[in-house]
Amino acid sequence: MSSIERLAATRIVIAHRLSTVRNADRIYVMQRGRVVQAGNFDELIAVDGLFRRLVERQLT
Repeated sequence: MSSIERLAATRIVIAHRLSTVRNADRIYVMQRGRVVQAGNFDELIAVDGLFRRLVERQLT
């Protein structure tokens, strides 16, 4: 991840581990083929939604 983060380029990442996208500028949360949330990590974790539920599941 550190070598990827040093690249000065746009990256599209599909991740199951949410720690992978922790520092992303923009995160799109998809459910059943549709974008249901968008924002950065702090914005998404601050609201009750799919992203926060996924994070909570990974932490337990």
